[in-house]
Amino acid sequence: MPPAVDHIRSVSNAYLDRHPHERDALSTLFNALAAPADPTNRKTYPAHVTCSAVVIDDNRRVLHVVHRATGKLLAPGGHMEPDDRDLRAAAVRELHEEAGISDDMVAPLTGYEDVPLDIDVHPIGANPLKGEPAHYHVDFRWAFLLYPGTHAVILEKEEVDDYEWRAFADLASPTVGAKLSLLPW
Repeated sequence: MPPAVDHIRSVSNAYLDRHPHERDALSTLFNALAAPADPTNRKTYPAHVTCSAVVIDDNRRVLHVVHRATGKLLAPGGHMEPDDRDLRAAAVRELHEEAGISDDMVAPLTGYEDVPLDIDVHPIGANPLKGEPAHYHVDFRWAFLLYPGTHAVILEKEEVDDYEWRAFADLASPTVGAKLSLLPW
């Protein structure tokens, strides 16, 4: 059973306690949570929840994968699945599926065990081949530390073409980079 609306709302409110200035930017999320449709279902429009794993190695670099469908370099992540028990678990599942990094190879970033590092709302173009209209992904971005000595990345070849590690200043998401740069490393 996918995460309940109450869980998503609770995590979102905890996030906004840290970042109250982002409330207006998350109006799409709260509209989706107020609607009758399941916000975790990939066929819920105009917006649905996705989850990503921001994995940081011992050199303070973040893992990015090249998604085959878009060619974009992003943190491992994607749509919710019916068996995801919560938002963070969905991010860990996607990390394992796309990069071969399992939950025993990472630990949540201290202070971010129950709150995402970032929540981003971004537009997704229409995909007539999948019967999908233009819509929004509300991406809950969870931060994890890769245990030292763990460097093997095994790509899921159906969805991912390549990977690279990037410094905080060079991340695909400037907001994630800015939030990581502010932490006391």
